[in-house]
Amino acid sequence: MEQKKLAVIVGAGPGLGCALARRFGRAEMNVALGARDLGRLELLATESAGIGHAARAFACDATDEQAVENFFGEVRAEFGEPDVVVYNAGAFVPRGILDTTAEEFERCWRVGCMGGFLVGRCAARGMLARAASGGRGGTILFTGATASLRGSAGFHNLAVGKFGLRALAQSMARELQPKRIHVAHVIIDGHIRPSGSVQRSADDAGDATLDPAAIAEAYFQLYCQPRNAWTQEMDLRPWVERF
Repeated sequence: MEQKKLAVIVGAGPGLGCALARRFGRAEMNVALGARDLGRLELLATESAGIGHAARAFACDATDEQAVENFFGEVRAEFGEPDVVVYNAGAFVPRGILDTTAEEFERCWRVGCMGGFLVGRCAARGMLARAASGGRGGTILFTGATASLRGSAGFHNLAVGKFGLRALAQSMARELQPKRIHVAHVIIDGHIRPSGSVQRSADDAGDATLDPAAIAEAYFQLYCQPRNAWTQEMDLRPWVERF
């Protein structure tokens, strides 16, 4: 019997991470969740598990090379090789350029960009080995933001990492796509509403914020794309957002 497919989400938590876990789980895929704070993931893993699939939380500091290697080792030992890996981690300290410390700047860059490299590289190694032996390749998805495209005043801590993550996704796609690995970058251009909340409006401005479940559906459809029509970059925004 074919092994159940596996979705790995690094940077999982309330909001988009939770919605992603639920969407991939609904497809009866096993789900592995990784984040620095293991405690907050346990409930999410329980909520994401259901008949026909398993969900488990793992500790993972995406900025630490050995921690990422250990995380993927644990995941592979329990579930096998991932079919889709989502890098959803990010860090942002709102601060003026003159007040930003070097430590703050480096930490935000490490979470926003370096972590994407470490996770993406580790995911690609396993997917390439499987593809080389005649198996399916895999999908690697990176979460971007408005700051992936432009650096606004006070947002340098976010923009520098997100710019780098976008460049990483482009380079990886061009290198790995011919080897049967789909790499895509998703620009989230707008505010994501809290998970479980329902937006209500008396005027015509309903749906002014992004629904995490709708975003998760877009990620799932990227994963489902046939290799004769792969998307490298997708941007998502509510209809009222200016761009």
